[in-house]
Amino acid sequence: MSSQQEGAQAASQAETAAAEPPPARNLGPLRMVVRETAKYPRQMIMALLALTVTASATLAIPAGFRMVVDQGFGPGGNVAEIGRWFRYLLLIVAVLGLGTAVRFYFVSWLGERVIADIRLKVQDNLLRLSPGFFEENSPNEIASRMTSDTALIEQVVGTTVSVALRNLIMAIGGVAILFSLAPKLTAGLLVGIVGVLFPLLAFGRRIRTISRTSQDRVADIGAMVAETLGAMKIVQAFNQEQREQGRFAESVELSFATAKRRIVLRAVISALAIVAIFGAIVLLVWQGAIGVSEGTITSGTIVQIVFVSVIVAGAFGALTEVYGDLLRGAGAASRLSELLNEKPQIAAPERPLTLPSPGRGKVSFENVTFRYPTRLETAALHDFSLTVEPGETVAIVGPSGAGKSTLFQLAERFYDPQAGTIKLDGVPITAVDPAEVRRRIALVPQEAVLFAASARDNLRYGNWTATDEQIWEAARAANAENFLRDLPEGLDTFLGEGGARLSGGQRQRVAIARAVLRQAPILLLDEATSALDAESELLVQQALDRLMADRTTLVIAHRLATVRGADRIVVLDGGRIVESGTHEQLTRAGGLYARLASLQFDERAYAAQQETE
Repeated sequence: MSSQQEGAQAASQAETAAAEPPPARNLGPLRMVVRETAKYPRQMIMALLALTVTASATLAIPAGFRMVVDQGFGPGGNVAEIGRWFRYLLLIVAVLGLGTAVRFYFVSWLGERVIADIRLKVQDNLLRLSPGFFEENSPNEIASRMTSDTALIEQVVGTTVSVALRNLIMAIGGVAILFSLAPKLTAGLLVGIVGVLFPLLAFGRRIRTISRTSQDRVADIGAMVAETLGAMKIVQAFNQEQREQGRFAESVELSFATAKRRIVLRAVISALAIVAIFGAIVLLVWQGAIGVSEGTITSGTIVQIVFVSVIVAGAFGALTEVYGDLLRGAGAASRLSELLNEKPQIAAPERPLTLPSPGRGKVSFENVTFRYPTRLETAALHDFSLTVEPGETVAIVGPSGAGKSTLFQLAERFYDPQAGTIKLDGVPITAVDPAEVRRRIALVPQEAVLFAASARDNLRYGNWTATDEQIWEAARAANAENFLRDLPEGLDTFLGEGGARLSGGQRQRVAIARAVLRQAPILLLDEATSALDAESELLVQQALDRLMADRTTLVIAHRLATVRGADRIVVLDGGRIVESGTHEQLTRAGGLYARLASLQFDERAYAAQQETE
């Protein structure tokens, strides 16, 4: 496997593992969840009331059995009394069922509502963050926070907290009942329960560690499957099926070995819990039986003690599990809080200036120096100055890494330069609301970005209020009308993820139509024809020519043949302007542009000659 593939796999594994957040050290991060939940006091009160009722009903059932045993199982029992206590038991069961239904509804409602609110707030904040944030933070990892982390919080609000409170009430209430019935026996039971809790907690921490390792192993398997299936043509072309199967088998066996360790520990914990808890109950009943024979307590009391003891033991056991879930939920809340608290680096000033209306389309860069946040050691632009007049077409050319794309990023105000000023129609864009700046600009990227939506929605992304008539007019200008009308459902046709149902040339023409609908005075073209065949390139270029008319246009060009007709060609190298002029002027000058042009045109001439031969 190549180093690039290994790196890709490692990144994929890291992102998959990130879907399961590490448990927090304390429950502090859950304060954010509590604040969100507190916005719905009525539902909280109803859930707490229902929870209290169900816990109380559960503890009342053993008391009912005590009365049944004492009043109905002895010789000469009163039939009427027996019926009365059984009706009492049935009433408790009915209350328990109704209370459980009410509790389930309100805690589930709270879980769904709170997680919906958190997702909305996180997404709202993410949409305001600048691209620099996503350069330093993996979008895949952020997506995992929005899904797996929010699912954990939903579990905490909708299940875990309810279970914790219910078991806490039953544990406290049960212990109080036991002490009122048999103080000495209860003290012995508590010693047994506490004695088993400490090893359970120790084993529980060990199991959580092994479980995380097991999840990592499963992540490895998932990453390997995705990598292999995604490269199936290469695997089969080089006859590496057996090797890939061997790698997969090794990973599966490693995952199984880790799972076995977890299973052994869980089995040991189960054995300890059963022996300790039920041993304590048996000893309790033993002592109780002696008390019955001595006449100090009744048989019904022993029955009640046994039932309540089981409830208390189960409640304490559940609380140990719940604490681990709460810590995992706190870890998830902490990661989501980071996204909620992230402040956008690019934001509107308190008192933004307004741009001249109508927009003229003049763009100027004045002594701009810029370094990307992740590459501060290198300046992408250094003391860069350029003025583009309204209606002028300026082509930006140069080798890779010269700073061409950086100009577009700064013009759209995705970043702010460390030095210098960028002006739009004479106004510094840092003094203007970024949304207002971007409304003056239409972008056609090198690779058209389409959404998993209908053709209509993809087209009107440039102007969401556009009518169908305006959409068809834009499609006509972009040479896209014919294939759009041929789609099965016309503009309502679903284009698939990333526009998968269209060809590359068709996707590019949709992007051009979207820019037409934008009706912006400034146009940014990022080599919109570089990846197309000759026929598609001709159609796209014709559409671009119509789009560029009467607009200020900045064109990033890798293929120099496409920019011969530009009003001005600016040559960048190392973040600086090294040449500027028309195609003819720069060709005669014999500089960097002339060398690039010579290489490209010689390659084209050679390719044409080969095709002729």
